[in-house]
Amino acid sequence: MSVSTERTISVTVNGVPRETTVPVRRLLSDALRHDLELTGTHVGCEHGVCGACTVLVDGQPMRSCLVLAVQVDGKAVTTVEGLARDDGRGGEVLHPVQTAFRECHALQCGFCTPGFLMTMAAGLEARDQSTDITEDEVDEIVGGNLCRCTGYANIKKACRHAAGLMKEAAQ
Repeated sequence: MSVSTERTISVTVNGVPRETTVPVRRLLSDALRHDLELTGTHVGCEHGVCGACTVLVDGQPMRSCLVLAVQVDGKAVTTVEGLARDDGRGGEVLHPVQTAFRECHALQCGFCTPGFLMTMAAGLEARDQSTDITEDEVDEIVGGNLCRCTGYANIKKACRHAAGLMKEAAQ
């Protein structure tokens, strides 16, 4: 029996259809960083614990260090590089979570930031944006990601601020 050690996958990354050939055991985080040269996805623990490698797969947050690249064949992947949207004039409009992180000084070293941004974006977009966010919701959204620098106060502040920005935009 012949077993193929590589496979060509087709995936839409940040809205752009891409095709690449990867070893069948290549992690999605490694395929994004090394094969597709999207280095915004950071690899921390490589065990799915820290959340630094979080990306969205068909809109759902996933730890890219726990997913094989072949598992996303035919799917849409959004990385931190794809979080901002085109402004139609050659620039970009930051996602509310990016704006909130900047305005609330929610980072220090920045290593965990991409994972927090992706997790928050998914969590805030999934909730009823017409209501005020509760502290329990904030804790739930940020609770799965680890930061060794900030103490979380400004990260949680940014989550609340982003929820407010999204509420304003929804009205």
